[in-house]
Amino acid sequence: MTKTNIPKILVVDDDPDIVSLLSIQLKKKGYQVIEAQNGAEALVLVQKEKPDLIILDVMMPEKNGWEVAREVRRDPGFSSTKILMLTGIGDHLNELTSPLYGASDYLNKPFHVEHLERKVAELVGIPRF
Repeated sequence: MTKTNIPKILVVDDDPDIVSLLSIQLKKKGYQVIEAQNGAEALVLVQKEKPDLIILDVMMPEKNGWEVAREVRRDPGFSSTKILMLTGIGDHLNELTSPLYGASDYLNKPFHVEHLERKVAELVGIPRF
């Protein structure tokens, strides 16, 4: 976690509505949120911002989510960074591919906000009450 002990989350999706929805919900829960619209931008922000969690869509321009996850996992400095794949490629395919690219967990689109909030809390180590 960051120096302030407030988890920093990078939200990466080429759909601006999803980025906006996630950012609003996560900020309401007290998280720091950074936004990226594609994989290339995400990789720059990972190095600059050092997020605790990356919420990562798979199907994006420039670099897809799998490529981003693979590059993040290749850097030993980000071995503890959690990755949540958030995609509409299908439950079974997401379940099979996410671990192959180093994702910590996955969530299928469409999703319930409460389910996303629960997964985020688990991944950043916030206890549930």
